[in-house]
Amino acid sequence: MRTLRTLTRWALAALLAAAGVAHLATLRRGFRIVVPDWATRLLRTDKDTVVVVSGVVEIVLAAALVALPRERGRIGAAVAAFFVAVFPGNVHQWRTGASAPGLDTDARRFGRLFLQPVLVAWALWSTRER
Repeated sequence: MRTLRTLTRWALAALLAAAGVAHLATLRRGFRIVVPDWATRLLRTDKDTVVVVSGVVEIVLAAALVALPRERGRIGAAVAAFFVAVFPGNVHQWRTGASAPGLDTDARRFGRLFLQPVLVAWALWSTRER
């Protein structure tokens, strides 16, 4: 079981790192669509900044999952909290019908909503101490 948790934690780190790099590079423009207007007002910034900061956070969390094994429980909680924090963007995208990379149909956008709880559970389970 310990090996499985380790493998899934590393896989989660790889997913976060890839998503983070995509937020900063190739898919940056497409991810702006997911940012709700209310988020930019609340944060007093623009959509591009939200996308860039979220990408940096994903990369930092990925690195922490790998580099700080003694802190994995806290880092897992932080990753789970991050996934919860970005969920309103997924809901916004589904409600507005806005297409983004890989999410170009109503069915895909709706299905993405159900992936978020899986990601939260993955973060918590793979970083659990025992």
